[in-house]
Parts: sequence; structure tokens; C-alpha cells
Amino acid sequence: MRLIGKPRLLKLRKKNIGNDRLANAIKDFIADFEKKNWSNEKELKMDRPDADMIHSDSFYFFDIHVHRTLVSVEYETQEATILWLGTHDEYETTFKNNKDSIAKWLRANEYIA
Repeated sequence: MRLIGKPRLLKLRKKNIGNDRLANAIKDFIADFEKKNWSNEKELKMDRPDADMIHSDSFYFFDIHVHRTLVSVEYETQEATILWLGTHDEYETTFKNNKDSIAKWLRANEYIA
């Protein structure tokens, strides 16, 4: 699967030099996406049990140590795009920890209609 937006993860890793747990979590996240060719949510969740589908158009949140990342997964084209990345606190501030706020954010950023 092609991971679009990988430089955002690499920048986060560089910004947090010395945080080995975060660096390893980022490395594992990137490796999972680049080595796998998932065809559905069931396969994705087998490899990434932290995948939390938050919209039926294949939008997921993933845990990366103390961070969360919002990813759009396109099984047909084998592309995953990082749409948002932040700490758990930033996630709660931005998305209010509920699916309605997430859907509103997705609409406002023209990811869904």
C-alpha cells in the first residue's frame, strides 16, 4: 500500500529525537502500511488492531504511541493518506472525541460531502 503523507510522520519523529517509543511506533506504522496490501477492514484490523473506523468511507484513526493520526484508506487503489496528525490532547480538542465532530471536520475539509 502506498502511504501518502509519510513526511509528516518523519517530521514528527525528527522533532521528538530521543523518544524511542514514538520512533519505533512511527517505524512500525510506516512498515505496516508499506508492506501490506489490505483489501478490506477485516484484514487491516488483523494487522492494526488500533484501527478505529470513524466514517464509512474508510476513514480511520490509529494510535501512534501518544499520538493519533487520521488516515483515509483506499483499498481499491492501495493508497492510504494521512489527513491529520496530533497528540491525544489535540485530538480531543479538535474532534471532541465524537464521530459527529469528526464528520463535520471531514466535510469542512472537503473529504466527504
